[in-house]
Amino acid sequence: MVAVDPGAATVLLLPGWQDSGPGHWQTRWEQSFGYTRVQQHDWMRPLRGDWTVRLEDVVLQTPGPLVLVAHSLGCLLTAWWAAHSRNHHRVRGALLVAPPEIGRADLAALIPGWSPIARQRLPFASVLVASSDDPYGSLAHAGGLAADWGSTFYHLGPCGHINADSGLGDWPDGQALLADLLTN
Repeated sequence: MVAVDPGAATVLLLPGWQDSGPGHWQTRWEQSFGYTRVQQHDWMRPLRGDWTVRLEDVVLQTPGPLVLVAHSLGCLLTAWWAAHSRNHHRVRGALLVAPPEIGRADLAALIPGWSPIARQRLPFASVLVASSDDPYGSLAHAGGLAADWGSTFYHLGPCGHINADSGLGDWPDGQALLADLLTN
C-alpha cells in the first residue's frame, strides 16, 4: 500500500468514541504511513468542549498545512471545531467517514452533549463517506450532513460503520478518496 502524498501537509487522524482499535483502517494508516492520531483525554466519555480544545491544541502545535481524516464522532468534532476555530485556514481538506446520527435517543444517551451538530458549510474541501447499513447513522442523515457541510458525498455501499468490523483492512479505496480530495 502506498501512502497518499498530502503535499507536505500533516495528516491528523480523528477517531470517534472509544478510539480506533488495532484492526481499524485509521490505526493501520497510522502504522503504515506515520499519520498523526489526535489523542483525546477520555475516549469513553467524550466531552465536545474537551475534544475541541484538544484538536485546537494539536493544530496549534503542528507546523504547516493539515489534512483531517475523521471517523464517526471525529466527523462531528471536525465540523464543530471548524465552526469555532480561528485556525481552520490551516486545513487543506477533510475525509469524513461514517458520521453518527447523534440526535437519536440511543446515541444521545450513550454520548451526551454533542447536539446540536454544527451544520455550517465547512471552510475547506471535504469528502463524506457513508455506508447504507451503518447502525449508527442512516444514509439519508449522512447525505444531509454532506449537503450542509458542502462535502462531496460518497456512498460506499453496505459496509456497516466503516470500521474494523467492516473488513476493509488497509482500505485502499479510502486512500484513493483522500488522494482525489487533495488533488482537486
